[in-house]
Amino acid sequence: MSLSAPQADCGLCPRLAEFRRANRVQYPGWHHDPVPSFGDLSARLLVVGLAPGLKGANRSGRPFTGDYAGDLLYATLLRYGLARGEYRAAADDGLELVDCRITNAARCVPPANKPLPAEFAACRPFLRAEIEAMPNLRGIFCLGRGSHDQVLSTLGMRKAAHPFGHAAIHDLPGGLVLGDSYHCSRYNTNTGRLTEAMFCQALEALLERLR
Repeated sequence: MSLSAPQADCGLCPRLAEFRRANRVQYPGWHHDPVPSFGDLSARLLVVGLAPGLKGANRSGRPFTGDYAGDLLYATLLRYGLARGEYRAAADDGLELVDCRITNAARCVPPANKPLPAEFAACRPFLRAEIEAMPNLRGIFCLGRGSHDQVLSTLGMRKAAHPFGHAAIHDLPGGLVLGDSYHCSRYNTNTGRLTEAMFCQALEALLERLR
């Protein structure tokens, strides 16, 4: 087990381990392990999602790769110069991140896309170690309230003092800046809760503070 990542076939969460085993039978050839972070540890920006999607990151082995959330996220990162190359929804598409890293609060795909509190707690040391291993980190972009809450718990911050809100900006101790967005899921975009313009607005608000 490395400093900032769980080992392959991690067994810390029995429910998630069993879900992965079942999915190996149904979807052979997919990743079906904890999904490693994507991007360099020297980055100034860390994007944090909630957990891998069953047919996205759990299939491809790269965060937000292979589902609609990744289509919007990577297109936006490319637009703002935080990625280069072409996103083709595959871990071997050659896309590179620029001064940016992407991870999830929970590293394994959960049933119904909902990790349990104990599963978040089991993964929290990995997120904490990852944050501590990023010497140039200045901003964290949280995708959704769940990600926001898990990042604050990881950092030992009170949630009441830093309420979630789309495009909200929170100044944290040590000069760290946390920015929020509604999650870039197909559900949120289909219902109009989040538009592409809103997502760009939230990222721009954080990037402006990092200049």
